[in-house]
Amino acid sequence: MTDQLSPPSFAERHAAEIAELLTELVRLRQEMVEVATQGAGRIAKVDTTFQASAHNLLHYLALRRHDLRPLQQRLAALGLSSLGRAESHALASVDAVLAVLHELVYPGTPVAVPPCETAPTFVSGVHLLGQHSETALGPTPAGRDVRIMVTLPSEAATDYPLVRELLRQGMDCVRINCAHDDTSAWQQMIQHLRQAEQELGKTCKISMDLAGAKLRTADLPLGPAVLRISPERDDFGGVLAPARLWLTSQEHSAAAPAAAATTLAFPAKWLQTLHPGDALRFRDMRGSKRKMRVHNTSEQGCWVELRKTTYLAPDMQFLGPKMSATLEQLPRHDSLLLLHPNDVLHLTRRPLPVAPPSVPVATSVPSLVIGCTMPEVLDQVKPGERIWFDDGKIGGVVEQVTPDALQIRITQARAKGGKLRNDRGINLPDTQLSIPSLTAKDLEDLPFVVQHADMVGLSFVNSAQDVEQLQQHLLGLSARPLPIILKIETQRGFEQLPALLLSAMQASSCGVMIARGDLAVECGFERLAEVQEEMLWLCEAAHVPVVWATQVLESLASGGLPSRAEVTDAAMSDRAECVMLNKGPQVVQAVQTLDGILRRMQAHQRKKSAMLRSLHVAHMLPELEVGRP
Repeated sequence: MTDQLSPPSFAERHAAEIAELLTELVRLRQEMVEVATQGAGRIAKVDTTFQASAHNLLHYLALRRHDLRPLQQRLAALGLSSLGRAESHALASVDAVLAVLHELVYPGTPVAVPPCETAPTFVSGVHLLGQHSETALGPTPAGRDVRIMVTLPSEAATDYPLVRELLRQGMDCVRINCAHDDTSAWQQMIQHLRQAEQELGKTCKISMDLAGAKLRTADLPLGPAVLRISPERDDFGGVLAPARLWLTSQEHSAAAPAAAATTLAFPAKWLQTLHPGDALRFRDMRGSKRKMRVHNTSEQGCWVELRKTTYLAPDMQFLGPKMSATLEQLPRHDSLLLLHPNDVLHLTRRPLPVAPPSVPVATSVPSLVIGCTMPEVLDQVKPGERIWFDDGKIGGVVEQVTPDALQIRITQARAKGGKLRNDRGINLPDTQLSIPSLTAKDLEDLPFVVQHADMVGLSFVNSAQDVEQLQQHLLGLSARPLPIILKIETQRGFEQLPALLLSAMQASSCGVMIARGDLAVECGFERLAEVQEEMLWLCEAAHVPVVWATQVLESLASGGLPSRAEVTDAAMSDRAECVMLNKGPQVVQAVQTLDGILRRMQAHQRKKSAMLRSLHVAHMLPELEVGRP
């Protein structure tokens, strides 16, 4: 008999491929170590708590300089790790694959690469992210790892039950936006939170966002004091319910005790003559005869009902059963510009309402004019650059820059026209803006923030200098280290994220907020998903916690019912360390819903890793059960 040849081993069958992969990974590892060595000066500046994290961030940046997809496919074909979850321990992930490849080629011999003592291990990398998250955002709540942050509305200053219920339903951090309200309102919000903490036996971190340098549209002239009132009608024009108006006295105005179409003020002497059932006759702005019927009266005022569409204006005469009265005034409403594609808009340097500037425009399209709040920014804009208004609802291209204004050709708006009002955000994604990150208002607000907040949000941060400037101000105001939350809201801020992280890591604690509102406008809606994914990767590599923000369950918070897409988005937010909800009438319900979503998703997903818990649906074919009675 002849001896049978044993089949080749796995290593023998793939010897050439394994040797090539080993060489490639050794070269890749060497580059990762060299990049960290080159960045030793930057690493030396970071706080001791972030030393290993800074090394890992540079290792990860070196790794991601390459297109790793071919390498990943080749590793996966051999049943090895494809380095797809290396963020929190980049060098350790490469070393683990190297060790397996080396053992296949050179069994029983150690890997001939020098160890890197400063690189996080698989265990320490995950631990560092958790530790830094707890320092900045507070301990993880029972039952879920992701915290919930809620932007407090103005009502939180006067409505203690609202704050208490938010905390009871699962709020872990509050966000106070310094762009709204004032120190007195902020103080009341904080007092309500502390009271709720004591009552419920819970703790809650406070984040205060500095307003920052936000370019906005300036005031427009007020529109006419005209008010259109209509009853509720069915599809055929029939009246389903009359419009209800609240009439109160000019001398002692009282708010409507219930929802009203509007409130009108008349002399108290005239109101005292009215009784239920009385008819009040008048002609509206169009000269149409109209009649309102008194429904009931009280000492504070009376309710009247209107069954026909009516246009009200000041100086209109109302005839009652015994005497007449004049409607002396109505509030003037903010006006707006209605913009269509191909319209020409002039954005002027003057912040007050102005007449159209003298700009030669070779077009038959009428000119439209609005001012801006930061005229110095217009000096940095060039023709051909894009401009967006109102969170991307209206877009255009700068055609001409003059001493007085930007001439903008509108390229994107609703078919029936986009409505541009005052105090709407302006984004210039193509413009290299050079403006201070901290405004005079921010510096004025900082002492209050340092005294009361647990973290401070730096809005519209674009450079490492912005971070270091805020750090210097914070050191001058308090010895207490206050974590900075980097709010990434611009294209430039995203591109500078590695440098921003290394600067923020010079303190013992920091975080990053993915502010998806302005970021989507700046980077393009089609890129938003890609950009937020890259930010999650970079922050995990730096072991810096992330706040996932903007429009999370917005339809639920504002209207009481979430969209399907919002629920999926909320589930994806489990990838971050904290999720932020904006204010809205149903924000308490939104907190409750988000809490449930995060608790469920925790069993399925952790960062980029799918968590394979037992699935109930996997047992739905009884004939395939193995090892079960």
